[in-house]
Amino acid sequence: MSTDYQQGRAALGARLRELRAATWLTGRDFADRLGWPQSKVSKLETGRQTAGADDLRAWAATAADRPDVADELVAQLGALESRQRTWRCQLAAGHRPVQDALTVEYERSKVLRAWQNHMVVGMLQTPDYARSVFAAYADLHRSPRDIDDAVRARIRRQALMYDTGRTWHVLMWEAALHTRIAPAAVMAGQLDRLVGTIGLDTVHLGIVPLGSRVAIPPGPGFWLYDERLAIVEDWHAELWLDDRDSVAVYGRVWDLLHQAAVFGPAAHRLIARARAQLDTV
Repeated sequence: MSTDYQQGRAALGARLRELRAATWLTGRDFADRLGWPQSKVSKLETGRQTAGADDLRAWAATAADRPDVADELVAQLGALESRQRTWRCQLAAGHRPVQDALTVEYERSKVLRAWQNHMVVGMLQTPDYARSVFAAYADLHRSPRDIDDAVRARIRRQALMYDTGRTWHVLMWEAALHTRIAPAAVMAGQLDRLVGTIGLDTVHLGIVPLGSRVAIPPGPGFWLYDERLAIVEDWHAELWLDDRDSVAVYGRVWDLLHQAAVFGPAAHRLIARARAQLDTV
């Protein structure tokens, strides 16, 4: 169990204990109201057991006489189940273990959808571009600099793109083509790599032009693994969302962004324009 998960469960337990304390009931009396063993109340309050949604509703409405907080508790459980993984914890041993964990999810999936607004999607990165990205994040999070190991793990995973048993649907904002995370020569090689992916039968690359009309503001980068998991990137953490409603929300976001994207020759022209600007700056 991750440290983040433990902390979340402890916070939920503290909230449950606060609600029980407001009733002035002992743990045993509170358990009697619920028809539970006293040990269950103790374990939930101390974070040694995870409550179910029905447990939380009973705690609020039946025992604590606070039906108004039931939704709050269930929402807190949902956040706990989403498995927020802080970069501080994930990168304690460097970037390589993170890459290996992601590879497992890629291998489990048949249809993968990605959105990225600020850099080239990892599965399409060249080794030199990936090296610049890992170095920047290692500096930001002050994590071990196992950059070469991380790059090798990412590049090995890219072999999955040529597996005919999987389909990759990748969307990027045009801004990602212009973000100078790497020197000009590296950026040129990266843009050339993107051109080479257009036309692959397993990869569908779309780019949302900067001036296009969008139905929703471009938000943080995320991956959808079939219909079972969404991984959302933020500066401080990744969210691993595996509840149906959350995955569906990100599916709708992806569909809306897909409507604004261009593909094939039109995507090629946007990449070529970014490539040409490298020689003018």
